[in-house]
Amino acid sequence: MRNDLVATLLPLLTAEAGAEARACGAEPGDLEQAVWLRLLERLDAHGPPPDPHRWLRRAVRSEARRNRRTNHRERPYENEPADEGAAGPEHLALAAAHHRALREAVRRLPGRCPRLMEALLSPDDLTYREIAGELGISQGSLGPERSRCLGCLRRLLAPEVAARGARG
Repeated sequence: MRNDLVATLLPLLTAEAGAEARACGAEPGDLEQAVWLRLLERLDAHGPPPDPHRWLRRAVRSEARRNRRTNHRERPYENEPADEGAAGPEHLALAAAHHRALREAVRRLPGRCPRLMEALLSPDDLTYREIAGELGISQGSLGPERSRCLGCLRRLLAPEVAARGARG
C-alpha cells in the first residue's frame, strides 16, 4: 500500500517541490523530505489521505510557507567582543594550542566530516544553506551529519582532553 502511494506521488512531489523551492528559498530535496515525513506521520496516525494528490499539493505549499517564515526570521549571529581581561599572553598561547589540536583532530575525521566541520568552524559564519550548497547535500541532512561528525570528533578528542591535566 505505502509503496504504491509513494510511487504514485513521487513525480508530483518532485514537480511541486521544484516549483515551490525557489520561491521560498529552499532546496527542492529539503521540501520533498519534509513532505515525505508528513505523509509517513499521517499514514501512521490516520491512514492514507482521501485525495492523495490534493493532500500532497497542500503539504508542499504548507512546507514552503513554513520555510519562508523561518528564512525571514533567521538572522546571523553578531560578533561579540572578546573578554578583554582574559587576553594575556598565556591565554593566547593556550587558545592557539587548543585551536591547533582541534583543527588536527578535524583533519583526522572520516568521510566528508572534515569538510563539514571546517565549514562550521569557518570565520565566515556560513549559514546551513550555504554549507549545504558548498558540500552538495540537502539542508535537512546537515543536522544529522553534523551530529554524527561531532560524535566522531568527541571520540577523537576524548583521550587528548583526559590526558591534558590532572582532574579531581
